[in-house]
Amino acid sequence: MEKLPPLQKVYEAWSALANGRVKMGEQEASVTSSNGSKRYTVTWDGDTYASNDSASHWQGYAGYPVLAVMMGQGRLPYDRKLAEKLSGIDWNALNKKHKRNYEAAAQEAFEAAGFTPEDKARARAAAEGILETLSQLPLQIKRKGRPAK
Repeated sequence: MEKLPPLQKVYEAWSALANGRVKMGEQEASVTSSNGSKRYTVTWDGDTYASNDSASHWQGYAGYPVLAVMMGQGRLPYDRKLAEKLSGIDWNALNKKHKRNYEAAAQEAFEAAGFTPEDKARARAAAEGILETLSQLPLQIKRKGRPAK
């Protein structure tokens, strides 16, 4: 991959899986946003993924819907225990509140989820490992139509 997503997008992907917001199909998945207002479509063919989420479309990195799908496929590790602690987090509201400062949004999410310092360290190490795995995969991220509104 040419460009890796911010570390915090891993946490958003965990939440999507923990909340049951990822519906997998044969070559396509539907991922509902954390506040339920948007539905993203992720498609794949081998190592090529396409999504209509804003990050994948405009930034060119795998947005959280793509990460969640890859975790659901078993291509990326998924820490169910950490993910369950983050279920119910409205990432959309946090990201807006913190003006896209994803680190600040993640810290607030961790506080809301009751993360201990050990939980935070474990989450960061797991997310860093996921991004390292992602960097080693021969993936292509493609734009898919217009971003979901």
